[in-house]
Amino acid sequence: MTRRGWISQLLFGSSAMLRAPESRTLVCVFLRGGADTLNMVTPFADDRYHRLRPTLALKPPGADSDALLKIDDSWGLHPRMEPLLPLYHEGRMAVVQGVGNDNPTGSHFECQDQVERGIAYGEAAGGGWLGRHLRSRNGPPPGPLSAISIGATLPELLRGAPSASALRSLEDIDIRTPVGDPELAADALSRLYQLPVGLLGEQGRATVELFRRVKALRESPTPPGPGIEYPDDGFGAGLHEIARLIKANVGLEVACIDLGGWDTHFVQGGVDGLHGRRVDLLSRGLAALHRDTAGSGHQVTTVVITEFGRRLYENGSRGTDHGRGFALLALGDGIRGGRVLGDWTGVEEEQPPGPTGLRIAHDYRSVLAELLRGVIGNERVERDVFPGVALQPVGLA
Repeated sequence: MTRRGWISQLLFGSSAMLRAPESRTLVCVFLRGGADTLNMVTPFADDRYHRLRPTLALKPPGADSDALLKIDDSWGLHPRMEPLLPLYHEGRMAVVQGVGNDNPTGSHFECQDQVERGIAYGEAAGGGWLGRHLRSRNGPPPGPLSAISIGATLPELLRGAPSASALRSLEDIDIRTPVGDPELAADALSRLYQLPVGLLGEQGRATVELFRRVKALRESPTPPGPGIEYPDDGFGAGLHEIARLIKANVGLEVACIDLGGWDTHFVQGGVDGLHGRRVDLLSRGLAALHRDTAGSGHQVTTVVITEFGRRLYENGSRGTDHGRGFALLALGDGIRGGRVLGDWTGVEEEQPPGPTGLRIAHDYRSVLAELLRGVIGNERVERDVFPGVALQPVGLA
Protein backbone atom coordinates (compact mmCIF):
# COMPACT_ATOMS: atom_id res chain seq x y z
CA MET A 1 0.00 0.00 0.00
CA THR A 2 1.32 3.44 -0.89
CA ARG A 3 1.50 6.25 1.67
CA ARG A 4 -1.37 8.02 -0.13
CA GLY A 5 -3.49 4.87 0.00
CA TRP A 6 -2.63 4.35 3.64
CA ILE A 7 -3.65 7.91 4.51
CA SER A 8 -6.87 7.50 2.52
CA GLN A 9 -7.72 4.40 4.48
CA LEU A 10 -7.03 6.20 7.71
CA LEU A 11 -9.40 9.03 6.80
CA PHE A 12 -12.18 7.19 5.02
CA GLY A 13 -11.98 3.56 6.14
CA SER A 14 -14.96 1.88 7.72
CA SER A 15 -13.29 0.62 10.89
CA ALA A 16 -12.03 2.42 13.95
CA MET A 17 -8.43 3.53 13.53
CA LEU A 18 -7.38 3.06 17.13
CA ARG A 19 -8.62 -0.27 18.35
CA ALA A 20 -8.05 -2.08 21.59
CA PRO A 21 -4.49 -3.41 21.61
CA GLU A 22 -4.13 -6.87 20.10
CA SER A 23 -2.99 -9.43 22.64
CA ARG A 24 -1.56 -11.71 19.93
CA THR A 25 0.94 -10.81 17.23
CA LEU A 26 2.32 -13.20 14.62
CA VAL A 27 5.75 -12.41 13.18
CA CYS A 28 6.71 -14.27 10.00
CA VAL A 29 10.43 -14.44 9.17
CA PHE A 30 11.15 -15.70 5.66
CA LEU A 31 14.67 -17.02 5.00
CA ARG A 32 15.07 -16.19 1.30
CA GLY A 33 17.35 -18.44 -0.70
CA GLY A 34 16.62 -21.88 0.75
CA ALA A 35 18.24 -22.22 4.16
CA ASP A 36 20.37 -25.23 5.06
CA THR A 37 18.44 -26.00 8.23
CA LEU A 38 20.22 -29.36 8.53
CA ASN A 39 23.20 -27.35 9.78
CA MET A 40 20.96 -25.35 12.13
CA VAL A 41 19.09 -28.14 13.91
CA THR A 42 21.43 -31.04 13.33
CA PRO A 43 21.01 -34.84 13.76
CA PHE A 44 24.48 -35.30 15.23
CA ALA A 45 23.74 -38.89 16.29
CA ASP A 46 23.20 -39.97 12.67
CA ASP A 47 26.52 -41.18 11.23
CA ARG A 48 25.30 -40.61 7.67
CA TYR A 49 25.12 -36.86 8.32
CA HIS A 50 28.85 -36.78 9.06
CA ARG A 51 29.74 -39.01 6.10
CA LEU A 52 27.75 -36.92 3.61
CA ARG A 53 29.30 -33.65 4.80
CA PRO A 54 33.01 -34.28 5.29
CA THR A 55 33.92 -30.56 5.55
CA LEU A 56 30.55 -28.98 6.45
CA ALA A 57 29.38 -31.31 9.23
CA LEU A 58 29.31 -29.58 12.60
CA LYS A 59 31.14 -31.16 15.52
CA PRO A 60 29.10 -33.25 17.96
CA PRO A 61 28.26 -31.73 21.35
CA GLY A 62 31.14 -31.60 23.80
CA ALA A 63 33.90 -31.67 21.19
CA ASP A 64 35.04 -28.08 21.81
CA SER A 65 33.70 -24.51 21.99
CA ASP A 66 32.56 -24.63 18.36
CA ALA A 67 30.57 -27.84 18.77
CA LEU A 68 26.82 -28.25 18.46
CA LEU A 69 24.65 -27.27 21.42
CA LYS A 70 22.98 -30.45 22.62
CA ILE A 71 19.21 -30.25 23.12
CA ASP A 72 18.53 -34.00 23.36
CA ASP A 73 20.24 -37.28 22.55
CA SER A 74 19.70 -36.87 18.80
CA TRP A 75 19.69 -33.17 18.04
CA GLY A 76 21.97 -30.20 18.47
CA LEU A 77 21.67 -26.51 17.60
CA HIS A 78 24.26 -24.65 15.54
CA PRO A 79 26.78 -23.02 17.93
CA ARG A 80 25.68 -19.57 16.76
CA MET A 81 22.14 -20.33 17.90
CA GLU A 82 23.16 -20.06 21.54
CA PRO A 83 21.03 -16.89 22.08
CA LEU A 84 17.95 -19.05 21.41
CA LEU A 85 18.94 -21.85 23.77
CA PRO A 86 17.20 -20.29 26.83
CA LEU A 87 13.96 -19.95 24.85
CA TYR A 88 14.16 -23.60 23.88
CA HIS A 89 14.76 -24.77 27.44
CA GLU A 90 11.96 -22.51 28.72
CA GLY A 91 9.54 -24.28 26.36
CA ARG A 92 9.14 -21.20 24.17
CA MET A 93 10.78 -22.57 21.04
CA ALA A 94 10.01 -25.68 19.01
CA VAL A 95 11.37 -27.20 15.83
CA VAL A 96 9.39 -29.16 13.24
CA GLN A 97 11.62 -31.30 11.04
CA GLY A 98 10.84 -32.52 7.53
CA VAL A 99 8.58 -29.62 6.53
CA GLY A 100 8.15 -28.82 2.86
CA ASN A 101 6.01 -28.33 -0.23
CA ASP A 102 5.32 -30.45 -3.29
CA ASN A 103 6.99 -28.16 -5.84
CA PRO A 104 9.28 -30.28 -8.07
CA THR A 105 11.09 -27.42 -9.83
CA GLY A 106 13.74 -26.36 -7.33
CA SER A 107 13.08 -22.77 -8.42
CA HIS A 108 13.51 -20.08 -5.78
CA PHE A 109 10.83 -17.91 -7.38
CA GLU A 110 8.25 -20.67 -7.83
CA CYS A 111 8.75 -22.19 -4.38
CA GLN A 112 8.69 -18.84 -2.59
CA ASP A 113 5.54 -17.85 -4.44
CA GLN A 114 3.88 -21.16 -3.57
CA VAL A 115 4.79 -21.02 0.12
CA GLU A 116 3.66 -17.39 0.40
CA ARG A 117 0.33 -18.15 -1.24
CA GLY A 118 -0.20 -21.30 0.82
CA ILE A 119 -1.07 -23.55 -2.08
CA ALA A 120 -0.05 -26.84 -3.70
CA TYR A 121 2.02 -27.00 -6.87
CA GLY A 122 -0.01 -25.94 -9.90
CA GLU A 123 -2.87 -24.46 -7.88
CA ALA A 124 -4.07 -20.89 -7.94
CA ALA A 125 -5.17 -18.82 -4.97
CA GLY A 126 -6.27 -15.28 -4.29
CA GLY A 127 -3.58 -13.55 -2.29
CA GLY A 128 -1.32 -14.93 0.41
CA TRP A 129 -2.14 -17.16 3.35
CA LEU A 130 -1.62 -14.33 5.83
CA GLY A 131 -3.92 -12.13 3.77
CA ARG A 132 -6.61 -14.81 3.92
CA HIS A 133 -6.02 -15.21 7.64
CA LEU A 134 -6.58 -11.50 8.24
CA ARG A 135 -9.78 -11.58 6.19
CA SER A 136 -11.16 -14.56 8.07
CA ARG A 137 -10.06 -14.17 11.68
CA ASN A 138 -12.48 -13.30 14.43
CA GLY A 139 -12.72 -9.83 15.92
CA PRO A 140 -13.24 -6.26 14.71
CA PRO A 141 -12.09 -5.14 11.25
CA PRO A 142 -8.33 -4.60 10.96
CA GLY A 143 -6.90 -1.12 11.44
CA PRO A 144 -4.21 0.52 9.27
CA LEU A 145 -1.38 -0.95 11.34
CA SER A 146 -2.86 -4.43 11.78
CA ALA A 147 -0.43 -5.88 9.23
CA ILE A 148 2.96 -4.55 8.18
CA SER A 149 5.92 -5.71 6.17
CA ILE A 150 9.37 -4.35 6.84
CA GLY A 151 10.71 -3.23 3.47
CA ALA A 152 9.85 -1.31 0.35
CA THR A 153 7.16 -3.62 -1.04
CA LEU A 154 4.36 -5.79 0.22
CA PRO A 155 5.17 -9.53 0.06
CA GLU A 156 2.82 -12.07 -1.49
CA LEU A 157 2.17 -13.33 2.03
CA LEU A 158 0.00 -10.29 2.73
CA ARG A 159 -1.69 -9.91 -0.65
CA GLY A 160 -5.44 -9.69 -0.22
CA ALA A 161 -5.31 -8.51 3.38
CA PRO A 162 -8.01 -5.95 4.31
CA SER A 163 -5.24 -3.63 5.47
CA ALA A 164 -1.50 -4.05 5.03
CA SER A 165 1.37 -1.61 4.73
CA ALA A 166 5.02 -1.83 3.74
CA LEU A 167 7.34 0.41 5.72
CA ARG A 168 11.00 0.58 6.59
CA SER A 169 10.62 2.35 9.92
CA LEU A 170 8.27 4.48 11.99
CA GLU A 171 9.59 7.49 10.06
CA ASP A 172 7.32 6.41 7.20
CA ILE A 173 4.23 7.09 9.34
CA ASP A 174 3.68 10.84 9.35
CA ILE A 175 1.60 13.69 7.94
CA ARG A 176 3.52 15.18 5.02
CA THR A 177 3.05 18.94 4.59
CA PRO A 178 4.59 21.51 2.22
CA VAL A 179 5.97 23.52 5.13
CA GLY A 180 7.47 20.45 6.75
CA ASP A 181 5.66 20.82 10.09
CA PRO A 182 3.24 17.93 10.60
CA GLU A 183 2.22 19.23 14.02
CA LEU A 184 0.58 22.30 12.45
CA ALA A 185 -1.39 20.05 10.13
CA ALA A 186 -2.34 17.80 13.03
CA ASP A 187 -3.61 20.77 15.04
CA ALA A 188 -5.66 22.02 12.09
CA LEU A 189 -7.13 18.57 11.46
CA SER A 190 -7.84 18.14 15.14
CA ARG A 191 -9.89 21.37 15.22
CA LEU A 192 -11.67 20.40 12.01
CA TYR A 193 -12.66 16.99 13.32
CA GLN A 194 -14.23 18.44 16.44
CA LEU A 195 -17.17 19.31 14.19
CA PRO A 196 -20.09 16.84 14.35
CA VAL A 197 -19.53 15.33 10.90
CA GLY A 198 -20.33 11.76 11.86
CA LEU A 199 -18.07 8.93 10.82
CA LEU A 200 -15.58 11.18 9.06
CA GLY A 201 -15.11 13.17 12.24
CA GLU A 202 -14.61 10.01 14.28
CA GLN A 203 -12.17 8.60 11.73
CA GLY A 204 -10.29 11.88 11.50
CA ARG A 205 -9.88 12.25 15.26
CA ALA A 206 -8.60 8.69 15.49
CA THR A 207 -6.24 9.33 12.59
CA VAL A 208 -4.72 12.37 14.27
CA GLU A 209 -4.39 10.48 17.53
CA LEU A 210 -2.64 7.61 15.75
CA PHE A 211 -0.16 9.99 14.11
CA ARG A 212 0.55 11.66 17.43
CA ARG A 213 1.04 8.35 19.20
CA VAL A 214 3.55 7.21 16.60
CA LYS A 215 5.24 10.65 16.67
CA ALA A 216 5.66 10.39 20.43
CA LEU A 217 7.10 6.92 20.00
CA ARG A 218 9.66 8.23 17.51
CA GLU A 219 10.66 11.21 19.62
CA SER A 220 10.82 9.35 22.94
CA PRO A 221 11.66 5.79 21.98
CA THR A 222 11.64 3.15 24.66
CA PRO A 223 15.02 1.43 24.45
CA PRO A 224 15.29 -2.34 24.70
CA GLY A 225 15.63 -3.67 28.20
CA PRO A 226 18.95 -4.28 29.93
CA GLY A 227 21.16 -6.68 28.05
CA ILE A 228 18.92 -6.75 24.95
CA GLU A 229 20.81 -5.88 21.79
CA TYR A 230 19.53 -6.18 18.23
CA PRO A 231 21.96 -6.98 15.40
CA ASP A 232 23.42 -3.82 13.88
CA ASP A 233 22.02 -4.36 10.39
CA GLY A 234 18.77 -4.04 8.46
CA PHE A 235 17.32 -7.24 9.87
CA GLY A 236 17.97 -6.22 13.45
CA ALA A 237 16.61 -2.72 12.81
CA GLY A 238 13.45 -4.19 11.29
CA LEU A 239 12.84 -6.48 14.25
CA HIS A 240 13.36 -3.52 16.58
CA GLU A 241 10.69 -1.55 14.67
CA ILE A 242 8.29 -4.50 15.02
CA ALA A 243 8.91 -4.64 18.76
CA ARG A 244 8.30 -0.89 19.09
CA LEU A 245 4.97 -1.16 17.29
CA ILE A 246 3.91 -4.11 19.44
CA LYS A 247 4.71 -2.25 22.64
CA ALA A 248 3.06 0.95 21.37
CA ASN A 249 -0.38 -0.75 21.31
CA VAL A 250 -1.28 0.29 17.77
CA GLY A 251 -3.15 -2.96 17.03
CA LEU A 252 -0.39 -4.88 15.24
CA GLU A 253 -1.55 -8.41 14.41
CA VAL A 254 0.89 -9.59 11.73
CA ALA A 255 4.41 -8.50 10.80
CA CYS A 256 6.58 -9.87 7.99
CA ILE A 257 10.32 -9.54 7.58
CA ASP A 258 12.86 -11.22 5.31
CA LEU A 259 16.41 -12.39 5.91
CA GLY A 260 18.18 -13.26 2.67
CA GLY A 261 21.56 -14.72 1.79
CA TRP A 262 20.85 -18.44 2.29
CA ASP A 263 21.63 -19.71 -1.22
CA THR A 264 24.92 -21.33 -0.19
CA HIS A 265 26.11 -23.22 -3.28
CA PHE A 266 29.71 -22.17 -2.75
CA VAL A 267 31.97 -22.19 0.34
CA GLN A 268 29.09 -22.42 2.77
CA GLY A 269 31.33 -22.77 5.80
CA GLY A 270 30.61 -24.37 9.12
CA VAL A 271 30.51 -22.30 12.29
CA ASP A 272 31.82 -18.95 11.08
CA GLY A 273 31.36 -18.99 7.30
CA LEU A 274 28.64 -17.52 5.11
CA HIS A 275 25.94 -19.77 6.55
CA GLY A 276 27.13 -19.33 10.13
CA ARG A 277 26.97 -15.54 9.85
CA ARG A 278 23.34 -15.77 8.69
CA VAL A 279 22.53 -18.11 11.57
CA ASP A 280 24.14 -15.67 13.99
CA LEU A 281 22.07 -12.73 12.69
CA LEU A 282 18.87 -14.73 12.80
CA SER A 283 19.44 -16.05 16.31
CA ARG A 284 20.49 -12.77 17.90
CA GLY A 285 17.59 -10.96 16.24
CA LEU A 286 14.94 -13.45 17.31
CA ALA A 287 16.26 -13.61 20.85
CA ALA A 288 16.24 -9.80 21.12
CA LEU A 289 12.67 -9.55 19.77
CA HIS A 290 11.24 -12.05 22.22
CA ARG A 291 13.13 -10.71 25.22
CA ASP A 292 12.20 -7.13 24.27
CA THR A 293 8.46 -7.88 24.06
CA ALA A 294 8.32 -10.14 27.12
CA GLY A 295 6.15 -8.59 29.80
CA SER A 296 4.51 -6.21 27.32
CA GLY A 297 1.09 -7.80 27.72
CA HIS A 298 1.26 -9.17 24.17
CA GLN A 299 1.65 -12.78 23.13
CA VAL A 300 4.23 -12.69 20.34
CA THR A 301 4.60 -15.77 18.15
CA THR A 302 7.31 -16.05 15.50
CA VAL A 303 7.42 -18.56 12.66
CA VAL A 304 10.64 -18.95 10.67
CA ILE A 305 10.20 -20.52 7.24
CA THR A 306 12.11 -20.93 3.98
CA GLU A 307 11.14 -22.01 0.46
CA PHE A 308 13.07 -25.32 0.56
CA GLY A 309 15.98 -26.95 2.32
CA ARG A 310 19.34 -28.04 0.88
CA ARG A 311 20.75 -31.33 -0.33
CA LEU A 312 21.97 -33.70 2.35
CA TYR A 313 25.47 -33.96 0.93
CA GLU A 314 27.92 -31.18 0.25
CA ASN A 315 28.85 -30.43 -3.35
CA GLY A 316 32.27 -30.05 -4.96
CA SER A 317 32.36 -26.35 -4.09
CA ARG A 318 32.01 -27.03 -0.36
CA GLY A 319 28.44 -25.81 -0.43
CA THR A 320 24.99 -27.35 -0.68
CA ASP A 321 22.54 -27.34 -3.57
CA HIS A 322 18.75 -26.92 -3.66
CA GLY A 323 16.93 -29.64 -1.75
CA ARG A 324 13.50 -30.42 -0.33
CA GLY A 325 12.54 -30.65 3.35
CA PHE A 326 13.60 -28.18 6.01
CA ALA A 327 13.23 -27.45 9.71
CA LEU A 328 10.61 -24.85 10.64
CA LEU A 329 11.15 -22.85 13.83
CA ALA A 330 8.32 -21.57 16.02
CA LEU A 331 8.85 -19.30 19.02
CA GLY A 332 6.54 -17.80 21.61
CA ASP A 333 4.62 -18.34 24.83
CA GLY A 334 1.67 -19.99 23.11
CA ILE A 335 3.47 -22.98 21.63
CA ARG A 336 4.40 -26.32 23.16
CA GLY A 337 8.11 -25.80 22.92
CA GLY A 338 11.28 -27.41 24.14
CA ARG A 339 10.92 -30.19 21.55
CA VAL A 340 11.95 -31.27 18.08
CA LEU A 341 8.71 -32.36 16.45
CA GLY A 342 7.97 -34.31 13.33
CA ASP A 343 8.18 -37.84 12.02
CA TRP A 344 11.92 -37.84 11.42
CA THR A 345 12.68 -40.03 8.42
CA GLY A 346 16.43 -40.12 8.95
CA VAL A 347 19.10 -38.69 6.72
CA GLU A 348 17.60 -40.07 3.52
CA GLU A 349 17.17 -38.41 0.17
CA GLU A 350 13.71 -37.61 -1.15
CA GLN A 351 13.16 -39.65 -4.28
CA PRO A 352 12.61 -38.06 -7.73
CA PRO A 353 10.83 -36.37 -9.43
CA GLY A 354 12.44 -33.05 -8.77
CA PRO A 355 15.49 -32.11 -6.72
CA THR A 356 16.39 -34.55 -3.98
CA GLY A 357 17.01 -33.61 -0.39
CA LEU A 358 15.61 -34.23 3.05
CA ARG A 359 12.45 -36.29 2.82
CA ILE A 360 9.28 -34.28 3.42
CA ALA A 361 7.16 -35.60 6.26
CA HIS A 362 4.87 -32.59 6.85
CA ASP A 363 3.03 -30.33 4.45
CA TYR A 364 4.04 -26.80 5.44
CA ARG A 365 0.38 -25.78 5.52
CA SER A 366 -0.36 -28.22 8.35
CA VAL A 367 2.23 -26.49 10.52
CA LEU A 368 1.04 -22.98 9.65
CA ALA A 369 -2.61 -23.94 10.15
CA GLU A 370 -1.88 -25.32 13.61
CA LEU A 371 -0.17 -22.07 14.60
CA LEU A 372 -3.03 -19.95 13.26
CA ARG A 373 -5.71 -22.03 14.89
CA GLY A 374 -4.13 -23.19 18.13
CA VAL A 375 -1.95 -20.19 19.01
CA ILE A 376 -3.40 -17.18 17.19
CA GLY A 377 -7.02 -18.33 17.61
CA ASN A 378 -8.38 -18.37 14.05
CA GLU A 379 -11.15 -20.98 14.04
CA ARG A 380 -11.77 -20.66 10.31
CA VAL A 381 -8.40 -21.87 9.08
CA GLU A 382 -9.66 -25.03 7.40
CA ARG A 383 -12.46 -23.25 5.60
CA ASP A 384 -10.94 -19.89 4.66
CA VAL A 385 -7.14 -20.01 4.85
CA PHE A 386 -6.23 -23.49 3.58
CA PRO A 387 -9.48 -24.78 2.08
CA GLY A 388 -9.46 -28.32 0.73
CA VAL A 389 -6.12 -29.22 2.35
CA ALA A 390 -5.86 -32.47 4.35
CA LEU A 391 -4.33 -30.80 7.39
CA GLN A 392 -2.52 -33.12 9.79
CA PRO A 393 -1.78 -32.54 13.50
CA VAL A 394 1.80 -31.59 14.30
CA GLY A 395 1.86 -30.94 18.05
CA LEU A 396 2.83 -27.27 18.22
CA ALA A 397 -0.32 -26.16 20.01
